[in-house]
Amino acid sequence: MREEVREFVIAQLEDMNYDVEGLTDETTLGPAGVDLESLALADLSIRVEDKFGVRFSDEESEQLALMTVGEFTTEVAGRVAQQV
Repeated sequence: MREEVREFVIAQLEDMNYDVEGLTDETTLGPAGVDLESLALADLSIRVEDKFGVRFSDEESEQLALMTVGEFTTEVAGRVAQQV
């Protein structure tokens, strides 16, 4: 599941016109990494929520920006697993 989430996240980042070349699990979503701004992070979160049926609260948005791609995909996969 985690790999499926990771592939989806990378595809969405590419669709949002972010450079995904060289992106690794250690790349942060926020500054010094992918550099998602708050609106872009919200957009990515909504896309993930719609695809995988998980939810992120407004309070979590600051935490998401500090996560790496690997941490984010692991978090999403964990939430999907809890729903089963």
